[in-house]
Amino acid sequence: MHILAVIQGTYGQRIIHNLRLNNPESWEIEDWTIPLKLPFIIENPKEFLPEELPRADLLLSLGGNTGAAELIPEIARMSSAKAVIAPIDNRDNLPPGLVNQIKQDLKQSGIDSAFPLPFCSLTEGASNNKYIKEFAGYFGKPKLTVILDQGRINNFTMEREAPCGVTCFVAEKLIGLGSEEAKEKAALFHQYYPCLASGKMDRKFGDSILHRAAHITTAAVKSAITLYLKE
Repeated sequence: MHILAVIQGTYGQRIIHNLRLNNPESWEIEDWTIPLKLPFIIENPKEFLPEELPRADLLLSLGGNTGAAELIPEIARMSSAKAVIAPIDNRDNLPPGLVNQIKQDLKQSGIDSAFPLPFCSLTEGASNNKYIKEFAGYFGKPKLTVILDQGRINNFTMEREAPCGVTCFVAEKLIGLGSEEAKEKAALFHQYYPCLASGKMDRKFGDSILHRAAHITTAAVKSAITLYLKE
């Protein structure tokens, strides 16, 4: 699979670094950096894009403002992408109205899309598109297995990592902890990474996207421990 990651700032840089460390050998990942300063509303996207972009099966949009998000449809068409994943880790960068606008624009061009909120909530069920499914098989909602020795976590195996790499970071911190302590501290270690999702209150969830991401990490740890104890 050929992936084009459009990045902007620390957020995108962290994710692309983790993907390149852990992606399957069959994947080819290229990136293009969007300028940090873009107008709030972009009337002519081509003014801010290069003459050509690498061809891709899947476009990852990892921008840090609404201007970057507005470029998604044109970048997808220029790269001949068959699918787009544009995570919502900050509502200020991808508000609901803009998400709907981008979805419709992409759909009219025959391009599938997924907008996971947050990125680490992505699952293979988010789309029927084969490229989104393939990506979500490796990166998205975290899944791991653990091994306990005398009630303490001794080792772990990552089955699906959060795109930013936080799950592996947390799992390493849990080595040597008892099962109950590990469950309690997973969310704390998630914050230590630190998670780059927005800490603002989200009206849809009644909580911040950052806390939602921490709950996802904690649930993955609890599930892994519970599964081991049942065996």
